[in-house]
Amino acid sequence: MREQRGDDWPALWQILEPVFRAGETYPLPRDVLEAVAKAYWIKADGFNGVAHDGAGDIIGAYYLRPDQGGPGDHVCNAGYVIAKAARGRGLATPLCLQSQEQARAMGFHAMKFNLVVADNKAAIRAWKKAGMEIIGTTPKAFRLPDGRVVDALIMWKAL
Repeated sequence: MREQRGDDWPALWQILEPVFRAGETYPLPRDVLEAVAKAYWIKADGFNGVAHDGAGDIIGAYYLRPDQGGPGDHVCNAGYVIAKAARGRGLATPLCLQSQEQARAMGFHAMKFNLVVADNKAAIRAWKKAGMEIIGTTPKAFRLPDGRVVDALIMWKAL
């Protein structure tokens, strides 16, 4: 695990693009432009981490940033992506745990996920293993590509 560098973007975009195009987990248009996706993923007030395999290839990544500004800036928000070839290896939970350590080091007091698609069972299991708990549900908040509208979960953990 290390901080994302500027020259990591092309490799990271190769992982993010199919996830964003699938339209099953992130609230971005499926035809999102690369520049818009990059601006969404990388924020000046945040931190971006990457996980790599033994060959040095990026296999997972996360962003970490304040969930709100001003009096709410002590709670962070995070997003994660795992390369398709690396899924099913148990990487999501350690990535989440590492991001929690980073969040503590940055002075955050809690972590909150605002939109965990209820159909994303693997992510929900991983986040629960990392100590996140479901604190709410937003009914029918996410429209899947097949037209179904599903709930979104709000998850939280004190750091």
